[in-house]
Amino acid sequence: MSEQLDLSQAIAKRFQEPLEFLGGVAILAKDTFNEMRTRPFYGSLLIDQIYLVGVKSLPLILITALSTGMVMSLQYGLGLEKFGGKPYVPRLVASTILREMGPVFTSLMLAARVGAGMASEIGSMVVTQQIDAIRALGTSPIKKIVIPRVLACLIVLPLLVSIANLVGNLGGLVVGSAELSLDAQFYYRRVLETSNLKDYLAGFGKTFFFAIFIAMPSCYFGLNVKNGTKEVGIATTKAVVTASLLILVGDFFLSKLFWVIEQWL
Repeated sequence: MSEQLDLSQAIAKRFQEPLEFLGGVAILAKDTFNEMRTRPFYGSLLIDQIYLVGVKSLPLILITALSTGMVMSLQYGLGLEKFGGKPYVPRLVASTILREMGPVFTSLMLAARVGAGMASEIGSMVVTQQIDAIRALGTSPIKKIVIPRVLACLIVLPLLVSIANLVGNLGGLVVGSAELSLDAQFYYRRVLETSNLKDYLAGFGKTFFFAIFIAMPSCYFGLNVKNGTKEVGIATTKAVVTASLLILVGDFFLSKLFWVIEQWL
């Protein structure tokens, strides 16, 4: 009987944390949306976050996108060369980057860098009682802490993905010309001729969801640090892992959703 009780408690504990996370993020998202519509607006804090999230992340995104495009072009070229399919490399690379690799890899890099930074910074503010001080001054922590970070991710991530798409295709063109003996002008023309607005919008539309997947869990775990500085590291790890999983799992459902939408249009 005691073994069954221990087993049931272990199962309940296993499901308790995910349910608490879902409920907590839902409440945080509701409060964020409600307070986003009321004054005051802290524009300077938003600009600071746009700089930290976007400009500071740009070198990492550029390197990731360039490497991704080069690797994809090389792999597609070597694989299709056996069947005489090298002329299809530009179309395959461009479509894959626009729809999947550009949005997903950029979001994962941002989750690793920005998500960890948000969770650790907010967690440290909780531990040092800065959040309590903000409340004591009559200001909402959501307005000063959460909203600037959420809006910054929503603004910056689509822009970073657009840049990553360009750089990724540039990397594919370089490898296609240097390693696969494809004419650079032919590669460029094929990308322009075969890529379409649907490919771009399918990937671009995902970025707004991915921005929420990064910002909301990071703020949630940071605000819920309770047991001193040790838990700041735990919250940071949870934020990065959760955001990455949400991006990867959500990518499947979003791809399916946009595919259905494309069939209707």
